[in-house]
Amino acid sequence: MFKFGKKKIVASAIVAAVTIAGSIAAYAYWTAGGSGTGSAATGTNVAISAVQTSTVTAMAPGDSAQSLNGTFLNTNTGPVYVATVTASISSVVKAGGAPVGTCDATDYTLADAVMTVNAEALADDTSTWSGATIKFNNKGTNQDACKLATVNLAYVIA
Repeated sequence: MFKFGKKKIVASAIVAAVTIAGSIAAYAYWTAGGSGTGSAATGTNVAISAVQTSTVTAMAPGDSAQSLNGTFLNTNTGPVYVATVTASISSVVKAGGAPVGTCDATDYTLADAVMTVNAEALADDTSTWSGATIKFNNKGTNQDACKLATVNLAYVIA
């Protein structure tokens, strides 16, 4: 068995105390206050489009109204909020060879032209709109000038 002298025990105790004190000092730290600055930027978006998906055909005087509906084409990277979609008749183009006479927007009626959406149009083009209808008016006069006419519709998204 080893015999330690008093000097070796005291020396060992000092080494142990210094080691413990050193390890405690390694975990000590100072606190400090301070301040700093930074910034963040927001992006913007591009306009989206209303794409009519309903097919309106064979309108005739006095027929039933036909539905207008569609989707949104959103090329932004995220969703865009849409409050309303408003339909309007932008022009009426008579067919080639149509009889003489007038065919214009007064020959047609848009009902519920302002469609409430109140939703986000998703970036993946799955969001929809609907609610408006269009019909050919029966004016009680000869409307042959409107046979095969094309009614061009415009949509405004707000």
